[in-house]
Amino acid sequence: MSTFRSLQVRNYRLFAVGQVVSLSGTWGQRVAQAWLVLELSDNSGVALGIATALQFLPVLLFGLYGGVLADRYDKRRLLIGAQAAMAVLALLLAVLDLSGVVALWQVFALAFGLGLVSAVDTPARQSFIVEMVGPDDLPNAISLNSATFNSARIVGPALAGVAIAAVGTGWVFLANAVSYAAVLAGLRAMRAADLHCSTRLVRGKGQLREGLAFVRSRPDLLVPMALVFMVGTFGLNFQITLALVVKEVFGRGAGAYGLLTSIFAVGSLLGALLSARRAGPPRQRTLFIAVLAFGLLEVLVGLAPTYALMALLLLPTGIAVLTFTTTANAIVQLGTTAQMRGRVMALYILVFMGGTPIGAPLIGALAQAFGPRSSIVVGGAVTALSGLVAAAVMIRLRALRLEPHLVRRRPHIHVRQLAHPGRSAAPPQRGGEEPQRRGEQAEGRAQDHRRTAGHQQVRDQQQHRGQGETQQAQAADGKPVGDPDDPRLLTLGEQQPVIGDRRDQHDEGRSRQQQR
Repeated sequence: MSTFRSLQVRNYRLFAVGQVVSLSGTWGQRVAQAWLVLELSDNSGVALGIATALQFLPVLLFGLYGGVLADRYDKRRLLIGAQAAMAVLALLLAVLDLSGVVALWQVFALAFGLGLVSAVDTPARQSFIVEMVGPDDLPNAISLNSATFNSARIVGPALAGVAIAAVGTGWVFLANAVSYAAVLAGLRAMRAADLHCSTRLVRGKGQLREGLAFVRSRPDLLVPMALVFMVGTFGLNFQITLALVVKEVFGRGAGAYGLLTSIFAVGSLLGALLSARRAGPPRQRTLFIAVLAFGLLEVLVGLAPTYALMALLLLPTGIAVLTFTTTANAIVQLGTTAQMRGRVMALYILVFMGGTPIGAPLIGALAQAFGPRSSIVVGGAVTALSGLVAAAVMIRLRALRLEPHLVRRRPHIHVRQLAHPGRSAAPPQRGGEEPQRRGEQAEGRAQDHRRTAGHQQVRDQQQHRGQGETQQAQAADGKPVGDPDDPRLLTLGEQQPVIGDRRDQHDEGRSRQQQR
């Protein structure tokens, strides 16, 4: 499979180009927002954690409902509305900053508003990928989508760092507001007839619970999501305190911070491209190896004694984390039906991003109390430990899933092979007189046949041929053949009533031949 196969699809190509431009502005705003919060709060790690938590808290509260909306309505129209709302919020923050009246609470409020829009935008965007490229190219498109995301991560923070040092944070926010025009133009230029639209969900009760029950019944989806939650809560929050390390430990400015973020993004881009080259479905083994490598590398980043060594370690760290996230995303999407994809991806985004409001204040408080290095080391250690635990649980669950499969099949085969002899020793009866009464009824029917034997010989010959053909057909189907009175050939329950007796009919035919 070609690495860039999905870009041959016109709709996806328009989307990807627009995303590169828009996400570059988004990543630039993240860097500028973090720097602005530090300036307004006198370098407070807690304030930085609160701003990040407020931006992702709405995903935790309303993300699942955003997934329901993505299943109910046209995803392209939802994305157009969400991207336009994000542009307005970025423009408002730019106006406040450039006018010199911006306050910390205003940054918090706008971060929360951005999170509200993201609760709808993110699940719709994730589940919209398959509608652009179709199910066959979905794994490749997921990897390329991550590559697009991280290409923007390379360009955006680097340009933002230079712009902050040159003209301040306000112009970065303004540039982000303008960048949304690219993705809006791409979405409007798409050909609706070329989209692989799935059947929309009809409004009804219990649809959110239905999505949760679907994931709960699937351990192959539940365990990766639990691992994604731990990584999103503790592992990926190291970027929050990376600015503190640059400023307080190494005594450098915004340009140095932007460079570290870009190096991490380069590694992430390499990880996404490597994932795009892989053929076949994603493997659980790749998921666990990647998360373990990410956790250990994050510990080394926190312990790095120099700025240069930290920058060097961030490259393989980016490769590991994108290998993990891309593999997890592909496992979840490929294991989900089209009608459930919006809700399942909303839950995926919930556990991935929704853990940030929990982990960000903890990581920020840890950095405030023990220094920014300690928060990175602890986050990496928790990530690595979570990977080991998840791998052990998955191995356990896989063994348990195999056991019912084997137990369910073996008795089925066992009963078919051994139940017949068991019933021959003690055929089931409904009463002591039942078999005798059936025998008497059969004998009476045989006597009636003997009294009306004028044309029976021809009928006997036809019946004999028909019985031979029936027995051959039953043998081909694996059904029992032989004497119908043999209890070993009866089904579970009671013996079948005898309709005629072939031995009596055979005696009757022989008697007619003797009379002739």
